[in-house]
Amino acid sequence: MGCPLRFLAVIVVSLWSALPPAFAQSPPPALERGAAIIDPFTLRELDRGRFGLAGMLAVARAADTPLDNAELFALPSMLPVRKALDGEFERFLQRHAADHPNETIGVDVTSGVQLFDRALLYSPATRFVLAGIINRMDRAYVARQNCGEIRLIYRLAQPGAPAIGEHAVSSRPPMTLNLVLKARGGAAAGKRATFTCAEIARRWLAAGEWPQAGAALAQRLMSESGPLEGIGAENIERLETDLQIAHASKAPGREFRTDYLLKVFDYDVRSRTFNEATLENQFDAERILADANLGRAFKAWLLEPEHFAEFDRGTVLIPKEFLATRAIAPTPAGFVNSPLQPAFGLMPGEGTAPLFSEADILAALEKAARSGVRPQNIRSVAGFEQRLNDITCAGCHQTRGIGGFHFPGVDWMAAKPSNATVVPGSPHFFGDQVRRRDILNSIRDGGKVDYSRGFSARPQSRGSGELAGTEYEDGWGAPCYSQSAHATGYDRSFKSWTCAKGLACQIMSDASHMGMCFVGGR
Repeated sequence: MGCPLRFLAVIVVSLWSALPPAFAQSPPPALERGAAIIDPFTLRELDRGRFGLAGMLAVARAADTPLDNAELFALPSMLPVRKALDGEFERFLQRHAADHPNETIGVDVTSGVQLFDRALLYSPATRFVLAGIINRMDRAYVARQNCGEIRLIYRLAQPGAPAIGEHAVSSRPPMTLNLVLKARGGAAAGKRATFTCAEIARRWLAAGEWPQAGAALAQRLMSESGPLEGIGAENIERLETDLQIAHASKAPGREFRTDYLLKVFDYDVRSRTFNEATLENQFDAERILADANLGRAFKAWLLEPEHFAEFDRGTVLIPKEFLATRAIAPTPAGFVNSPLQPAFGLMPGEGTAPLFSEADILAALEKAARSGVRPQNIRSVAGFEQRLNDITCAGCHQTRGIGGFHFPGVDWMAAKPSNATVVPGSPHFFGDQVRRRDILNSIRDGGKVDYSRGFSARPQSRGSGELAGTEYEDGWGAPCYSQSAHATGYDRSFKSWTCAKGLACQIMSDASHMGMCFVGGR
């Protein structure tokens, strides 16, 4: 049932040169228009102003003076973040020593497992630079009064390090910081607090049609009619971190593996600090399996028809008592039933007493149907497992990401920064843009908003043809479901996972029904 799809990026790159011209399609132009700001020269200007971390965290300093990481992690607001990250490193080292007593681990490249260098994280020689501004008003269902979220993505950089490679790319250690803002703040947000959700959506969509770029676009985005007007420290909701905590190269007796640590810190307005919090929908599988009462409560809650419907639509919000405060997302990982996926141990067929049996899931589907619920995605046991994995932070980051990231951004510190040569976001990120813009249009027009989402691996097209024939939907490199690999025909949850004309679904292992769309068949 599982499909590891290991070394997926290597497979895609190595086969690209053999691809016929008819299939070598570029991504549709500006999928992110009106829903994200990714132009490197615009971001450079915004970073130098009030959208740099110093400006957003209200740190008084001379103009054009960036906030280095030694200063950042010395701020009272950031001390709990540093303490929590240090604790996670110690926990990771202890667990590694227990599980792999004969394997060396350290920051040195000669170590069997190379650890992220914390000294670099807290150094005056590094800082976080603005890599993207992302509209997430599609998350307004979480707190409608906030009209969803605006996310400022910062990438760790080492400005003084020697440039790398032919294009003089700057040194960028593998870590991103996501400053999550309320799209509309409260009374403290000033004029922006009076904006309607429709007005905010209108501004973003309008900006997607503007012809400006670079500094001119940055100024217009912050103008009185721009989508960034009035956004500041008053809008801060939380801080999210994603860092490559460890990396192990392939060696005799060891597979290639990279582990990414995900953490969340809620902003406390009274204390003005970022405090450790649970990750949204990152259920703590280890704790749930160890505590029979907690496991029964989690199963009963999730399978209740109302919650099951939200789970199917991708809008479920799992209660905090079931959640974890950390997640490790290993890569590479598979689409379904991989041992690296968060649901491992909770589903049948994994060598343990599962929390959810096939009978539980089929009964939940029948109960939901009797309650008038018509599932959009979960129509089988395999569909339930797919959603159980990709609803989590770790499962989402393992699906169609760039390593463990969904938005590393373009390096505007490079000698020749360009979106034409460097893809700033993952296939998951670009594939979801049609859905996000559809929601923005509905909010702007005052229509009924459909906040649902498909599986992370196959985005919703929302009736648009923009994704057809691309790697995001059914084109070369798209995830697919092989009918020929399934003796009883299509699994209903994945019936739409087909390939465009001229392509065939090639499975990655004989034990799997999942694969990728390539030329020819198997």
